[in-house]
Amino acid sequence: MKIRLTAVLIFIAVIGIVGYSTEKSNKNHQEKTSVVFTGATKEKCMSLKNSKIYQTEITSTEWQEEGPLEEDENARFSGSSTAKASAPAHCVVRGEIEKRKGADGKDYSIGFELRLPSKWNNKFLFQGGGGLNGTISPAVGKARPSGSTAEPALTRGYVVVSTDSGHSGSRDTSFAKDQQAVLNYAFQSTGKVTNVAKQLIEIMYSTQPKYSYFVGCSNGGREAMQAAMYYPNEFDGIVAGNPGFRLSKAAIGEAWDNNQFLKYAPTDANGNKIVAEALTEEDLKAVAEGLIERCDAKDGLKDGIINSWEKCDFKPEMVEKKIGKKKVDLLNAIFNGAKNSKGENVYASWPYDAGISTRGWRMWKHGTSKTGTPNSMNFMMGASSLSDYYMKPAKPGMKSTEFDFDKDVAKTNEIGGLNDADKTDLSTFKARGGKMIIYEGVSDPVFSAHDIRDWYKKLVENMGNVDSFTRLFMVPGMNHCGGGPAMENFDALTALEKWTEENIAPDYIVGKAGKEYPDPNKEQPLCPYPKIATYVGGDKNKASSFECK
Repeated sequence: MKIRLTAVLIFIAVIGIVGYSTEKSNKNHQEKTSVVFTGATKEKCMSLKNSKIYQTEITSTEWQEEGPLEEDENARFSGSSTAKASAPAHCVVRGEIEKRKGADGKDYSIGFELRLPSKWNNKFLFQGGGGLNGTISPAVGKARPSGSTAEPALTRGYVVVSTDSGHSGSRDTSFAKDQQAVLNYAFQSTGKVTNVAKQLIEIMYSTQPKYSYFVGCSNGGREAMQAAMYYPNEFDGIVAGNPGFRLSKAAIGEAWDNNQFLKYAPTDANGNKIVAEALTEEDLKAVAEGLIERCDAKDGLKDGIINSWEKCDFKPEMVEKKIGKKKVDLLNAIFNGAKNSKGENVYASWPYDAGISTRGWRMWKHGTSKTGTPNSMNFMMGASSLSDYYMKPAKPGMKSTEFDFDKDVAKTNEIGGLNDADKTDLSTFKARGGKMIIYEGVSDPVFSAHDIRDWYKKLVENMGNVDSFTRLFMVPGMNHCGGGPAMENFDALTALEKWTEENIAPDYIVGKAGKEYPDPNKEQPLCPYPKIATYVGGDKNKASSFECK
């Protein structure tokens, strides 16, 4: 009897221990996901100056007390939010990786900035760059796109890193003369900076981050996609906004557009081509009005947002009476995409969308200059980037009009192979549970929305159903990394966190009206491609009145 009673008591005790252990384990797991590390102090911050990391020099350490965050001078290229924000007390570490003398005799290094908050959420964020990089933006992790009012990553408690990707000068393409500088800009700097950043995190907090994220727009969006392709073991979640994922081919598209605008632009009294007058504000307003009249209601609601953008059958001939035959021909030439002499596309076509009449579209495509010197980004940056960097051999000083769309396209393949984030094997990233959110403005004047759509279709073709780890969100009306009559105020990072950490997939992301949409109270769901926001009834300004279909 005693034996049986003892056995029962032992059994009860074991069950109790198991139950306690399970409860404790669950509790520990919960605590782990919400733990805040407080190891960053001013004293530790200063001591990081003496950190010994291979091929790395810590050039400065600085302790910043709680207060407003500084503005990013490179924000228009990186697409970071313009909303003002503050951050907790944090350590700012600046350094250089791989200091060396380049093949061109110039000094090179990979410059970086790392910010470590006093109260750390156990997460790390790599902040993507913009344009040709060449500058170190404040590593604060401001939200993307530019119209977002979401909290910066540093404010949320993230450790954040930024980099110049291995060269100096935001518009200086001379680094193309050095092989290693090209490799660093193309993709290698991401891995090198991540490695150093995580070593410094370990030194500061005595642990590694539980989650690592990458967030970028434009060239930073390209870097983000490459993080999934080239460093799938380093990142758990990625946000790639308006990605210049095929910069080499987009540069060809820019040259094509420049040629078309020069071809159709009127001349002044001195015979100078006035590129900005090829399509005036009034012309583009007429086109936008025609677009809205033709395609807006296809999603069930006429509200200035063309959600059903793939079904939009607008043609510029429909507004020929308002803009004239010559400008119709120009629009057709641009929107049908860059072509060779055989009529084959060498860069993608473009969708017609309501964001065509905005300043953001004009400033990239053909500008506002009333003189013979165009001031658009395509003319000021595109031509030199193509001739000096994307072509091998380079053609310094080459004008857009000198590019041969038959013979010169192949000369972009070498750099394209290094630079472009167009791979479709993401098997490692998927297998280890990585998640990626990609968003693209349908009215992006820099990178064609058709191009990223077609890449996504190829990804699905090569990998099957990719919804479990990668989703593409098209944003009607939005220009490049923000702007336009669009629902550009959204929080992609929070959606990514929920997907990565809680396995709650983003069936939609709530987008709110940006500054250029006429009604500030408007909101709509942004839907994962190929679904679109479809009006089903109720308050037209509420996201709940729409379904993703």
